[in-house]
Amino acid sequence: MKATMKEVAKLAGVGVGTVSRVLNNGSVKQSTREKVETAIKSLNYQPDIYARGLKTNKTNTIALILPSVWHPFFSEFALHVESHLERNHYKLYLCNSNGNSEKEREYIQMVMQNKVDGIIGITYSDIDEYISSNLPFVSIDRYFTEDVIYVTSDNAAGGELAVKELLDRQCHHLAYIGGYQDTPNETKNRRKFFELSCERYGIRYDVLNMLEPIACIEEQITAFLTTHPLIDGIFTINDSMALEVCRVLSKMGRRVPQDVQVIGFDGQRIRAEEDYLVSTIVQPIQDMAIQAVELLLDVIEGKEVEKRTVLPVKFAEGGTTK
Repeated sequence: MKATMKEVAKLAGVGVGTVSRVLNNGSVKQSTREKVETAIKSLNYQPDIYARGLKTNKTNTIALILPSVWHPFFSEFALHVESHLERNHYKLYLCNSNGNSEKEREYIQMVMQNKVDGIIGITYSDIDEYISSNLPFVSIDRYFTEDVIYVTSDNAAGGELAVKELLDRQCHHLAYIGGYQDTPNETKNRRKFFELSCERYGIRYDVLNMLEPIACIEEQITAFLTTHPLIDGIFTINDSMALEVCRVLSKMGRRVPQDVQVIGFDGQRIRAEEDYLVSTIVQPIQDMAIQAVELLLDVIEGKEVEKRTVLPVKFAEGGTTK
């Protein structure tokens, strides 16, 4: 049978209120805290966080909205969010939205109904009217009409860095290949600052920018590269697109990196100790997750926080550049 707080108090020789203060990190003597923690361990006592939530108006749970857990960036981000929440005694609800705005709205309703304390969201859906500055919500990459808190990597610097790395490797005709959404978000700076940087260096470049969801992606990339046969350096919106471009180039009989060099964006790896799948602009995924969690917990506690957090990126070799 499940142990109760009363049994913990009895074994530790203290009152129930003292046990409650220990569980909520309240002020108690160190010797008393140790006695209570020993009793908790001995009885294998599990606090009822839902019952506690009714008293504190908190559930100690956070919802994370992701477009898809299939994408390596999103799954790694979720791993770090969950780990940092656990260190702060919070649990995670995962919403794999697949771009379903109705599903995302349901999670936003959960906050309003006090079923979760807040949301971290990577979303490109049309949910702007449901997001407000009063909602405990931290966005990744995307900004809304309302003054909502968001965390992003330095996408602008990433676009510029990709151009510099390709030029340093003697590329003469560059290209940007990517997809985009109609919603406003920081990832569009990858293309924008790629183009600005090419113009500043006076280097020739072409752009293939496809509206998502992308139809016939292989055919579109093939037609683009056929039309521009002199392209020898490509920067893509993310690593998944870079892998697709490499596959198309191989089918066309063009070698990577001997004939065409390719740089992606994200920093995808199969495991932490493995090499990057492609040469890439690496996002600090763990730092982004930690920042998002810390900001959201501060908002839940009623603290003032920075509205926009930008974290640095770096270039890493992955075998698709010389």
